[in-house]
Amino acid sequence: MAAPMSGVGKPPVTSFQKKTRSKLISIPGTRPSVQNGQLLVSTGVTSLDYLLGGGLAVGTVLLIEEDRYDSFSRMILKYFLAEGVVCRHELFVAAAQDNPDDILQELPAPILDDVAVHKPAEQPRLSTEPQDSLDSMKIAWRYQNLPKVQTALASSCRFGHYYDVSKTMEPEIRQAAKCHRFYLPEHPTQSSPTHSPLSFAIFSTMLESYSALLKSLQEVIHREGFDLATPMSNSRNILRIGLHSLGSALWGDDLCCHDNPKHGRSLSTFLYGLRALLRSSLSVAVVTVPSHLIQDRALMGSITRLCDNAIALESFKGSERETNPLYKDYHGLLHVRQIPHLNCLASKLPDHKDLAFKLKRKQFTIERLHLPPDLSETVSRVSRGELAGATAVASACGSGSSGNKHLDF
Repeated sequence: MAAPMSGVGKPPVTSFQKKTRSKLISIPGTRPSVQNGQLLVSTGVTSLDYLLGGGLAVGTVLLIEEDRYDSFSRMILKYFLAEGVVCRHELFVAAAQDNPDDILQELPAPILDDVAVHKPAEQPRLSTEPQDSLDSMKIAWRYQNLPKVQTALASSCRFGHYYDVSKTMEPEIRQAAKCHRFYLPEHPTQSSPTHSPLSFAIFSTMLESYSALLKSLQEVIHREGFDLATPMSNSRNILRIGLHSLGSALWGDDLCCHDNPKHGRSLSTFLYGLRALLRSSLSVAVVTVPSHLIQDRALMGSITRLCDNAIALESFKGSERETNPLYKDYHGLLHVRQIPHLNCLASKLPDHKDLAFKLKRKQFTIERLHLPPDLSETVSRVSRGELAGATAVASACGSGSSGNKHLDF
């Protein structure tokens, strides 16, 4: 009689393990990136989310180089904060010129029934007037059937909300969000350094204003539970940080006052500490800097590299392009300085580098700069020098050159 087998009734021992889905942090107003799995939030501007690869990654810093009158850069900052209010994220607003309460009172009103409806292109009107027939003869027949260039920047999936800049957010909606404020004139700047994960050398090389701001941010992150070192809970939230006009003289910085500033590395040190603080927390920051006032371009390049995302706004207000008919549909140019490399070997670069922004009656949008064939009498009266300067800018990318090559000089 054969001996009984000792392994009968026991499952075989193997190294196979059932693959389980990793638990992602589920926070309202966020979504994982399809490219690298990074947690994203919306900037409040749909076209800007598209440029940044789907949104602003949590734990990163977005640098906005202000336009000369700080009108459009301030508007993007208010979009960013308004999106946080609608998503019930906590806010941290810091400023040296305007009180943070004044900035919060200017937030645009959300459109509750904000359904993206794309209007169809207007069909050419039928007319028997002789002037219409003369205008149509100005364009060669091979150009009449050219397809219209898609200038709008939009993703296939919806993310974020839409806002009406002609109205301000209702106080009931604004007051429902928890906001932390840092107003430099009301905040003491002289304080002894406290024990913190950040190095003491970082605080000692900064201005007192930047040091106080960084300490206030650190206290809020640890006290409110945004630090990733705290135990995971179901009530996790995002802290949106808006820092207005860093580097200006109101912060006690002399970057914009001298060619060789005495505190040339103070802002760079602050951004280094800020990014180190955000990397280990559920926070995201938008920083505006008056770069047009900083004379040292090498120092400005160092400031840009210390941030993860960087864009620059060039407004047409007060310049020759404001009256140039080639740019009549836009209010300025947008330059993408830097896109982050997060959890990947290479970042997703925008497919279009020639970008412009415009402020409609109710909405701020970013579009591809496209100069269509325009042979009207208004353009024909423009001097040859103005047209040459405009086409030189537009020929920097494919769309601009494709549009300008139809101009008849």
